[in-house]
Amino acid sequence: MGAPMRAGETQGGFTLLALLAFMAVTTLGLAAAVPRWSHERQREQERELIRIGTAYALALERYREVSPGTARRFPERLEYLLRDPRFVGTVRHLRRLHDDPMALGVGWQVLRDAQGSIIGVHSGSPRAPLSRAATDLRGEPLPDATSYAQWVFRARDLP
Repeated sequence: MGAPMRAGETQGGFTLLALLAFMAVTTLGLAAAVPRWSHERQREQERELIRIGTAYALALERYREVSPGTARRFPERLEYLLRDPRFVGTVRHLRRLHDDPMALGVGWQVLRDAQGSIIGVHSGSPRAPLSRAATDLRGEPLPDATSYAQWVFRARDLP
């Protein structure tokens, strides 16, 4: 037969078994929490996308509205929203260019008119939105889209 067991050896086996059981329960709990956290993160990014997209649309409208002379034009570059080159003094329509929260590193995609001026922006993300009845911050409905790239934030037409 084997060597006689010393006191405390059986406790070491139970401790290891209890530790393994604890790790299994913790892993299952984390596996259940990760999808929920992921959805909450995506909802937060959606809200940020709507906030920033609406800010771009409003900045494009302001750029057009304060156009000198009679021609109401949109900018050719997003950078012109930071410092409007049509004026001698500093005229800002945005404080900074924001990243696309749904496609970090890709940048906003621009929508241009026939003259090549920017009239709107949209995300470059192919991910599907969680929201089905989303509206921008002006209360305008966003389409029921299959990707965030279909949510276009554009300047309103002149009356």
